[in-house]
Amino acid sequence: MRRQSDLIVFLATVFLVVTGLITPSNAADAQRISKDELRDMLDNPDLVIIDVRTEREWKKADLKIKGAAWEDADEFRSWADKYPKDKIIALYCS
Repeated sequence: MRRQSDLIVFLATVFLVVTGLITPSNAADAQRISKDELRDMLDNPDLVIIDVRTEREWKKADLKIKGAAWEDADEFRSWADKYPKDKIIALYCS
């Protein structure tokens, strides 16, 4: 589980750098939040939630965050630019 968590943090950091939300010099500062912190942010209109589980896991999942978009983490270069750079982007997997 720790390995998967590390992968998600890595992918989130790469996404933020590619979209220009952070620069490589401050990528290590990408904020990591708990599920409780995310839950408290759900009403924020500046929040964009992206589910980056595998498509198979996402399709069979009973639980999904309402309003979250699904994106293939392996294809982040093809979708990263469609998200606004002035929003809070939260990537999650689990």
